[in-house]
Amino acid sequence: MQMTEFVLPNIWVGVLVVVALFAIFYYVGYVSAKKTTSEEDLYAAGFKIGPITNGLAMAATWASLATFMGVIALIYRLQAPFVYLWIQWALSIPLLVLLYGTCLRRMKAFTPASFIKVRYGNQAAMVVIAWMCLSMVMYALGQIIGLGMAFEVLFHLPYKWALIIVGLATLGYVTIGGMYGASYNAAFQMVVMTVAMVVPMGAIMKQMGSSGWWFPPLAYGDMVPGMLAQIPEFFDMKYDYRWYFALIPAFTLGPIALPHLAMRVFTSSSLKSARWSVVWFILFLGLLFAGTYTAGFAGNYFTAVTGNTIAKPDQTILVLNVYYNPVLVAAFVVGGAVAAGLSTVGGNLMAIAGLVGADLLGILKPKMEAKKRMTYGYVALGGGGLIALLLAFNPPAFLVTSILWAFGLLATAVSPSLLLGVWWKQANKYAMIISSVACGVIYIIISPHVLKGIVVGKGLVAALGMSGAMITVPLSFVSFIVLSVIFNKMNIAAPTLADMQYIDRIHGWGDEHVESRYNSYAMPIFAVVASVIIFIWGLQPW
Repeated sequence: MQMTEFVLPNIWVGVLVVVALFAIFYYVGYVSAKKTTSEEDLYAAGFKIGPITNGLAMAATWASLATFMGVIALIYRLQAPFVYLWIQWALSIPLLVLLYGTCLRRMKAFTPASFIKVRYGNQAAMVVIAWMCLSMVMYALGQIIGLGMAFEVLFHLPYKWALIIVGLATLGYVTIGGMYGASYNAAFQMVVMTVAMVVPMGAIMKQMGSSGWWFPPLAYGDMVPGMLAQIPEFFDMKYDYRWYFALIPAFTLGPIALPHLAMRVFTSSSLKSARWSVVWFILFLGLLFAGTYTAGFAGNYFTAVTGNTIAKPDQTILVLNVYYNPVLVAAFVVGGAVAAGLSTVGGNLMAIAGLVGADLLGILKPKMEAKKRMTYGYVALGGGGLIALLLAFNPPAFLVTSILWAFGLLATAVSPSLLLGVWWKQANKYAMIISSVACGVIYIIISPHVLKGIVVGKGLVAALGMSGAMITVPLSFVSFIVLSVIFNKMNIAAPTLADMQYIDRIHGWGDEHVESRYNSYAMPIFAVVASVIIFIWGLQPW
């Protein structure tokens, strides 16, 4: 076996492609800055983004650098059917819109924490802001490190210098443009990402002998017999049913609470636009994901047929393009990978700006002038990026799985408060705070990254946060619901008439208040029973 690494034959072609992309990003940011005159502009693009642009931006914000590098590497190394992972992730945005996104868009929220503040009060909002900011920094950290590595390979620079260049360049254009710039840049980045993934992979699959090369989902169809002859177990279900079920609490319920995804829904020009954005999101992201899985298949096929082992699996798509395609195409694929990382970083930083500049300052300094809050929002945006950049110089050992692990943390500490807060009028603020803090801390403790002697599950399932989420997510729902019933019976911070009227309004009932609406115990009882069953199942040895 010969070890193959990515080396761009002519680095200046790659440099020109990346410089051209950044020039476009800065131009979009500069033009967008002229539109940003209010908090609504800074955090929600004036609530004026149309469905196609928002669908593209949603997909871009969702599809991080892992789409081009990390997940393809996992498919290459583990030969696992990651299509199940994609399904769970792709469900998150439609569920976000259906379960609470349009409700919060109706109240013109900037972030999910805006709803938490009104629904449960300032203390609860500060708890959620802390969890979300932690997750956003972890998320941005992974992207910035990946971008630093990409620039290191592309420009043949030492990692630290590559990190400084890409970090400061990214912070610049995101800070300039606000949410308008982040939205239009993300839409453009999604187009770049999709073209860079799909078109070159079609050319590669054609050279590999595929007759379905013109469309990624079909690209490897007639190559399956050849793959099975080389790697018979490639398509096997390698894990038990619980492994796949654990994707739901960790990777479906977690992203529902990601503020940078929710903020994409809130920027929509109308509720109808928000719903149509989801249709476009599924279309664009599905096409990109299909290309990703095709790349993972092609990497394994390449190794099996040619005998060339890809030395760094996260460079699989780059190696394939250098091997099969002209240098200009390979350089454009590098640009696509860079765009993937930049689009997610932009969303992460805008979320931090909204959480700190609008939500946190709205609690601590409610009488502060809007323009001054905007200034602090810009400071928070830049500060969050600088923190992630500084951490990237000496990243935590569990960085590879930290982004996915953050999903399980959000599913535990934030998702129940959003879902129950929107759909159950009896949700109690103290029950929310106690369950969020306690279960979030438990999730951190039973992960393999903090106290190594206390771990639920083992290996990949524990490192990704899946086994921990199988325990803490149902525990969070049960504790929240049971404590709400207890506190309300004791008349401790029981929901008021105004709280119940507020729930009716965000669901579109206006001033028409019906006390029994969203007030039944049937749904909470079902949730408790289902959660207890999942909790017991999760406790069984993995």
